[in-house]
Amino acid sequence: MSKTSVKKRPAQTEHAALGAKKKIKTADEVLVKVKALAKRVREDPILSRTLSDLQLPHSCREVVDKNADSVLDEVESTIYQVAQQILNGEGFSYGIPSRAKGNQMYIPELDRIVLKDSKSQRPFASTSTCRKAVITTRILQLIHELCLKRIHVTKRDLFYTDVKLFEEQGNSDSTLDDVACLLGCTRSSLHVVASEKGVVVGRLTFREDGDLIDCQRMGVGGKAIPPNVDKVDSIQSDALFILLVEKDAAFMRLAEDRFYNTYPCIILTAKGQPDVASRLFLRKLKDTLKIPVLALVDSDPYGLKILSVYMKGSMNMSYDSSNLTTPDIKWLGVRPSDLDRFNIPEQCRLPMTEEDMKTGKRLMEEDFVKANPEWIKELEIMVQSKVKAEIQALSSFGFQYLSQVYLPLKLQEGDWI
Repeated sequence: MSKTSVKKRPAQTEHAALGAKKKIKTADEVLVKVKALAKRVREDPILSRTLSDLQLPHSCREVVDKNADSVLDEVESTIYQVAQQILNGEGFSYGIPSRAKGNQMYIPELDRIVLKDSKSQRPFASTSTCRKAVITTRILQLIHELCLKRIHVTKRDLFYTDVKLFEEQGNSDSTLDDVACLLGCTRSSLHVVASEKGVVVGRLTFREDGDLIDCQRMGVGGKAIPPNVDKVDSIQSDALFILLVEKDAAFMRLAEDRFYNTYPCIILTAKGQPDVASRLFLRKLKDTLKIPVLALVDSDPYGLKILSVYMKGSMNMSYDSSNLTTPDIKWLGVRPSDLDRFNIPEQCRLPMTEEDMKTGKRLMEEDFVKANPEWIKELEIMVQSKVKAEIQALSSFGFQYLSQVYLPLKLQEGDWI
C-alpha cells in the first residue's frame, strides 16, 4: 500500500469524525452494555484463591497485612536471631527472599505474578554484602521505631534519616522491599508510604481518617489518592464502572468535561507508572463496589505494560501481588486496531523506536499476555505496523472528541477486551 493511500486528508478526517459522532445514541443507550457488564461483575462469585489452595509442586512466598504489634514481634524476632548468631561466634547474616526475575513466576489460576521461595544470604562478614547488611539492620531499626510510635513516614523521610549510610534513595527503597519480604508483611504494614501521586474524581464518596470526601466536588484536579489507604473507609458510589486512565492530560480533559455526570463512573489516574497507593486504592474500590474497571492507555508497549502492572503485578513487588493487583481489568483503548478504525491522522501516528519494538515483542512472550489471545492480536497489529499513538492523538478531531465521541462510542459498542 502506498503512503498516499494511507494518509488521511483533512476533509476525509473531518468527515470520519463527524460520521463517528452521528453514531452516538442517548446516554442510557450508550450504557446498555456497560450495565450488562456491571451486572455480570456483581453476580460473579468472588473466589479468593490463595497459593496454598493450589497445592503447587514448588513453594511460593506471599505476604499479608500485619498490624503494628505483629510487625514489632517480627522485627524483634529477627534481631534476636541476629544476636544469637553473634553470641554463637558465627557472625550474622540475613536470609533475604530473592526478588530477581528468575525467582518469579506467573500463576494462571491466580492470574498474577508471584514470588518463589528462593533466598539469598546477606552476611555482614562478606565484603560484597557488608554494607547491605548494615542498611538492612538500620531499616529494621527505623521500622521498629515507627511501629512503636504508631506513625507513618514517606520513603523520602526514611532516606533522610541516614543519608550518609544510604547514599541514594534507591538503596533505602529496595532494602525496604527486602525487609517486607523478610518479615512476611506488606510494605504498607511497615508504616512507610510513597508520596501522593494518583488522583481520583467522579461518583465516589469515602471517609479518610474520619473526614468525608466527595470526589464530585474536587474540581478539575481531583482528589489526591491517600498514601495510607488503610485509613479509607465508608466507600459509597452509584457509578457503573471505574475508568482507569494512564495520563494526567486525559484525566483533566474528562474531569473538566464532567464525563462522570453523563456516564456515571469513577475516574482514576496514577499519572503514568502506577504507585503502590493507587494500586491499593483501585483494588479496594473494585472489591468494595464490585463494578468493572475499564482502562484507557496509550497505544504503545508502555501503555500495555502499565495496564499489566495494575492487573498482574510488577516484578519488583511480586511478593505483594495478592494485595496490589486488580484482576479482570478491561482494555477499552486506545488499542492499535483503533488507529484505523477511528481514522487517526497519519501525522498523529508515531514511528516505533527499536526499543519500542523490543518491548512489544517481549510482551508477546509474557505468559500473562499469551493467556489473552485478543491482547496478542492487538500487539501483533502494533508490531507489524510499527506505529504507536498517544491518547492525545484523538484531540486532532477536537479537544472534546475523547469525552464526547471516542469513549461514548466504545462504551456503546461494548468494545473492550
